[in-house]
Amino acid sequence: MAYDFLVPVEDKVLAHNELLPTQALGKNIHIHSKKEGLPVLAIASLAIVGVKESRNAFEKKIEKLDVSAIRIELYKLLMGNWNGTIVDMGDIEEGQTVEDTYFVVKEIVAGLLEENVIPIIIGATQDITYPAYRAFDGIRDMINLVAIDSRFDFGQEDELISSNSYMSKIITDKPNNLFNFSNIGYQSYFNAQEEKDLMERLFFDAYRLGDMISDIKLAEPVLRNAHMVSLDARAIRASEMSYSNSFSPNGFTGREICAIARYAGLSDNVSVFGVYEMENTNQSSQLISQIIWYFIEGFNFRIQEFPYINPDAFTKYTVPTESEELIFYKSHLTERWWVVVPSNFTSDTNYETSSLLPCTEKDYLDACDQNIPERWFKAYKKGLN
Repeated sequence: MAYDFLVPVEDKVLAHNELLPTQALGKNIHIHSKKEGLPVLAIASLAIVGVKESRNAFEKKIEKLDVSAIRIELYKLLMGNWNGTIVDMGDIEEGQTVEDTYFVVKEIVAGLLEENVIPIIIGATQDITYPAYRAFDGIRDMINLVAIDSRFDFGQEDELISSNSYMSKIITDKPNNLFNFSNIGYQSYFNAQEEKDLMERLFFDAYRLGDMISDIKLAEPVLRNAHMVSLDARAIRASEMSYSNSFSPNGFTGREICAIARYAGLSDNVSVFGVYEMENTNQSSQLISQIIWYFIEGFNFRIQEFPYINPDAFTKYTVPTESEELIFYKSHLTERWWVVVPSNFTSDTNYETSSLLPCTEKDYLDACDQNIPERWFKAYKKGLN
């Protein structure tokens, strides 16, 4: 059983946890310890898993990720008005080979998915996204992956998988279950023109850092359609994390990245959430723990709503344009928007949301001005391929 490879939470974290007030997160979750063993998954909604593997780091790590430092900061934070049950499964240590670690990550994430438990992965390097993505094999066809990252991470054609090239592996490896990839927060000067061209050819979505920080709400519909979210800490401004090397002075602020994490938690579809590429500083541990807190907060305020299931809870808008007639839905409860995309998917696929795309009110207003939203156009073209 893959769970046998999980290492219990360190004693120093448990000792620190004993001193916390009863309202602290650490006092309200079920923790994998040497004494108590693994928590029971039957009661769990969310599971924290540390992954210490870093041998495929693009820039070699000087030291191992201190997951315990992040746990200490996370456990300190006070609970919200939450109903979901959280377990901390402990850590996956480096295997004999990187492939061994990948296998364990895939099996553990797959096991959690089958139990309807959402893994929150705290990983040393972002290549861990690949085995987490492979965990969906046989569980779900057609995956929407969202990366919050300053780079697209396609790497070079002849490059072996690394934290800087894992997306190439996801795109090319069989079975190819990737339906859509979206990047939030890319910075143009970190990405080759060939990578931008590839994003266009594959009808993937990319949102520049400048556009996102001008209106952080643009992230919500992108994340609403995601099944898996991979957050690279290097998308965050260096000064927010007290980093000195390998991090950019430009990036998201702490407030912005926490808002994005909350949107990810709110999404009905997100089944795996991972945070990667952080380093061992106190400020980093605090911000990463707050990102995780906001994801949990969002999860606890999820609202199951879908225009086709309960049409009376939505207002339908039909917008005729010169080339297409677009149909939009707006929720009465959350004021979120969707747009219908004609689909070629047959009824025997498992991809239920292919013809209904989350969007913004601006997309509706643009359509009223006879401008077809780019997200609709890309989704439509992808459906024709």
